[in-house]
Amino acid sequence: MGRQAVTIRDVAREAQVSVATVSRALNGHSNVAEPVRQTVLEVARRLRYSPHAAARSLSSRSTQTIGVVLPDLHGEFFSELIRGIDAVARSRGRHLLLSSYHGEPDEQAAALRTMRGRVDGLLVMSPYADVPGFLADNLPDTLPAVLINTRQADPLWSSLGIDNHAGALAMTRHLLDLGHRRIAFIGGPDTNHDARERLRGFRDAIAGQAGAEGVAYPGRFDEASGQSAGRTILQAGTLPDAVFAANDMMALGCLYAFAQAGVRVPDDIALAGFDDIPLARVVHPSLTTMRVSIAALGGKALTRLLLQLESDETLDPDHQVLEPELVVRQSSADTGASLPPEHAERN
Repeated sequence: MGRQAVTIRDVAREAQVSVATVSRALNGHSNVAEPVRQTVLEVARRLRYSPHAAARSLSSRSTQTIGVVLPDLHGEFFSELIRGIDAVARSRGRHLLLSSYHGEPDEQAAALRTMRGRVDGLLVMSPYADVPGFLADNLPDTLPAVLINTRQADPLWSSLGIDNHAGALAMTRHLLDLGHRRIAFIGGPDTNHDARERLRGFRDAIAGQAGAEGVAYPGRFDEASGQSAGRTILQAGTLPDAVFAANDMMALGCLYAFAQAGVRVPDDIALAGFDDIPLARVVHPSLTTMRVSIAALGGKALTRLLLQLESDETLDPDHQVLEPELVVRQSSADTGASLPPEHAERN
């Protein structure tokens, strides 16, 4: 005899609220007091309640839809990520339901909750997953999920990510190998795991090189903050030998600030980014960067999620870390000075 399915009435009885309140709390409606919502979520998790289980049993048990919850839907990084996810989804007859939360934890929690019962599985990018209980409070145990570029407090969900520390280490060492000793770094948001790891890689490379100096400037992973940081660097007095921006959009903003001031890249200062967005190879000078293969990252994440959905067995969480590739272009000067030919991209 199998275990009897837990119903919404069981959750309501245990939480001492109405069935309607349970429904509103689980579906992310705003007209539920936060203490009540947390009580309902805790009871639902403890009872392992899966919303809409009865309705699904009467249908095909599948929506053929994948939920994608990202910090933003704008910018070349996210458009490339979605492009990779969409290519795999279309090839497998799946639809996508997209949501963004613009860096606000409450908005992401609501976005995750509203996906319940609407999708077969979730792809999630979250800077809050290393906060104990955040994902557990907002993701039902029965909903398959794969995390992208997300650090977990507990490795309960499969994940794909980039070795950001190794990538930043490689880029900084490239600049050091070219003879640059004073290097500025433009970072990303403090709450972003990728940004923290790229800053850590930069600092480790600087610390490992005698006579090297590194200074970090704040950024927000967008072109405007890169332009602002570039202006600050110009106003600081003596130019550094090189600037390493923690993503390509900030590098392009910095390049624009330098061009406006008549500072030439790479003649007066070298410049590098991270991600290898499509624009990186067509700007002038073309941008030295770390190739992440963003679309491939999205495609691999969905492929892993579909493997979970289509397996007859419960799969153990799988964690993959992809190595970024150094791509040397015009913005860091002599492409042949210190690197083997396979790293130099000819434009």
